[in-house]
Amino acid sequence: MNLSLELFGVRFKNPVWVASGTFGYGTEAMEIYDISKLGAIVTKGISLKPREGNEPPRIVETPCGMLNSIGLQNPGVEGFLEKIYPKIKDVETNFIVNVFGETEEEYVEVCKALESAEKVVAYELNVSCPNVKRGGIAFGHDPVALGSLIERVKASVKKPVLVKLSPNVTDITEFAKICVDSGADGIVLINTLLGMKINLKKEKPDLSTKFGGLSGPAILPVAVRMVWEVFERFGNLVPIIGVGGITTHEDALEHIYAGASAVQVGTANFFDPFAPLKVLEGIKRFMEERGFKDFRQLVGRAHRLDVKT
Repeated sequence: MNLSLELFGVRFKNPVWVASGTFGYGTEAMEIYDISKLGAIVTKGISLKPREGNEPPRIVETPCGMLNSIGLQNPGVEGFLEKIYPKIKDVETNFIVNVFGETEEEYVEVCKALESAEKVVAYELNVSCPNVKRGGIAFGHDPVALGSLIERVKASVKKPVLVKLSPNVTDITEFAKICVDSGADGIVLINTLLGMKINLKKEKPDLSTKFGGLSGPAILPVAVRMVWEVFERFGNLVPIIGVGGITTHEDALEHIYAGASAVQVGTANFFDPFAPLKVLEGIKRFMEERGFKDFRQLVGRAHRLDVKT
């Protein structure tokens, strides 16, 4: 049975990764299991300068999920390279750094600073951040800004550039097209949905920022639908990484059958740190039971079987 795959010129030992913001930088999990068993670790978002994040409360539980408004707290790219990178550079798996900024220049500078970090195999651009030069609208909600950002980063670095798209748009395929046209090496679907929870005892929103990103099992059907739509149009042009609502191997397989070449386990890490390993083992069992010899046989399989929507 072969679970390894090559995406955008990088070899991965398996298709199960962990999602940005749910696994730190991998150092905490190293204390409880061998994280080299994972196909890749996508780090918590890194910016040019350190950020303290938002005021608490900034996480709240919701039915079938959670809302978060952490505010992208991180040590900045220099802090990452000096204090965190030495702890992970010898881990035998791939690291992908999630990158964000308030301007194109900040994204570019962070990526350029990481070019010499051998363990970092690719960048995942978080485009759900406000572009201060265009009135605060998120890069991922502005077609012109999104295309310009991708082209600028691609022209500045040698490593693959993935784009993590926001689901808070009218037509995800239009933004996927911009990624393809601008030269993105991969598309990550999806980031969190915008949500809100009001505390009736306190008679005010639970989060200090009022709104936050909804993640967890509740968003699985939305994420699978968007993976399906993008694969249907661009599956032969760019690999898709599925993320959103994955708790079990069955959830992961929905993403994969819809067209994801790999998956990221996110919110499940908060209540079960071993969730990614369980998902990986579940996929192995599924393949054994169904007689699949190569993981790539599963990618987009629901399309090949002519399922009608």
